[in-house]
Amino acid sequence: MTGPVEYRTDARPSAEAYIDVVRRSGLGERLPVDDPALMQAALDASDIVVTAWDGDRLVGFLRAVTDFALICYLQELGVDAARQRDGIGLELQREMRALLGPRCKIRVSEAPGAAGYYGRHGYSRHDRSWELLPGEPLV
Repeated sequence: MTGPVEYRTDARPSAEAYIDVVRRSGLGERLPVDDPALMQAALDASDIVVTAWDGDRLVGFLRAVTDFALICYLQELGVDAARQRDGIGLELQREMRALLGPRCKIRVSEAPGAAGYYGRHGYSRHDRSWELLPGEPLV
């Protein structure tokens, strides 16, 4: 049985709670869930963390880095697999967007398991991104 969801921007979860819901969301295979200190550092350095709670159970999350005026990079968006398709992910994004300035763009890299999700919710494809992986030299 699932209850009503409460969305919060004022309290960040512990790394343990965050890792738990990351695993339940299906994103655990692409994030360093075996390194709680690194996950905590990512949470602490995020400009926006929006969470969705069913009572005291974390069921959804959004983490973003932004200047609040021009650009916002949505780093992670995930919902407990048992609560997916309940509109939680969309509401997490609405909560994030409410914190941004009126001209602020949102950018996101689509996870392999989320093919088509963002396009269905109004995002346009952007293919002008580049990536430099850890340990790769700048030349």
